[in-house]
Amino acid sequence: MRNLRPFLYLFLSLSFLSGELRAQNSEPNEKVKKEQKSKKRKRKVRLPKIDLSHWKVTLPITNEKGKPYEIEPPEILNYHENEIAKPYMYLDDRKGAIVFHAMPTNSTTANTKFSRSELREQMVPGDNNVNWKFEDGAYMKGRIAMEASSKDDNGKYHRTIIMQIHGRLTNAQRDLIGQKDNNAPPILKIYWDNGKIRIKTKLLKNLKATDEEILHEDAWANDEGYNFEQRVDFNAFTLEVKIKKGKMTIILNGTDYKVYEGIHMEKWGIFENYFKAGNYFQSRDEGSFSKVRFYALEVKH
Repeated sequence: MRNLRPFLYLFLSLSFLSGELRAQNSEPNEKVKKEQKSKKRKRKVRLPKIDLSHWKVTLPITNEKGKPYEIEPPEILNYHENEIAKPYMYLDDRKGAIVFHAMPTNSTTANTKFSRSELREQMVPGDNNVNWKFEDGAYMKGRIAMEASSKDDNGKYHRTIIMQIHGRLTNAQRDLIGQKDNNAPPILKIYWDNGKIRIKTKLLKNLKATDEEILHEDAWANDEGYNFEQRVDFNAFTLEVKIKKGKMTIILNGTDYKVYEGIHMEKWGIFENYFKAGNYFQSRDEGSFSKVRFYALEVKH
């Protein structure tokens, strides 16, 4: 037994040293794991300042009837969990924005060949029949950035409409002119156009047209358009749209203004209207796309 004691002491000593080494080696690993967990916990989640309870969205995919897929309130409030919406309208919680992703597809609405991932205002959630007129006053403000955009064959970025005011016929007006739907022209289109903000509006062709004649889409022509001087490129910018009776004002970054007023705005007062915001993509080029971030969006009436 005495002869075995040295070997026993040696075995115990080696076991102790081995345990010490394992403990020392495990400490850094445990420390790294704890630091990684701590970093994950500390990552700040940012949410956009957007209340979707008065908006529906049209996506660039079709439903079972072959029409553009739409999500209305209250389902739109859970867009970030909607597997159908996720590729086209999703939350970027690092930037604190909703991203609207659009590309050419077979999902097109009436009177257009382009697809969209775009919000449509609903003053009464789930109802398209309650809208506003210029005399009521209206205000929309958005904090926006172009995240990504493809280019055409000439190396120019594809453009997209990021805000609109769309006209709408009442049921009585629709029936008066014998139109099959309530669609009326858009009085305002705001584009992201190759890094600049471009505005398009409508002009009444015949200023002596009757109230009934004004209701027809072909009574209105497109104006030449207007570009704000400052470039926004892929940086965040703020757009405001202010509506009063006979007047429409668009403001870029609180400094650049474009005002429309006079006979054309006054005549437009016959229509109802609603706001739109998002990504109404303006290309059918194969492989083209754009992604637009909205950090904030508010509407007042």
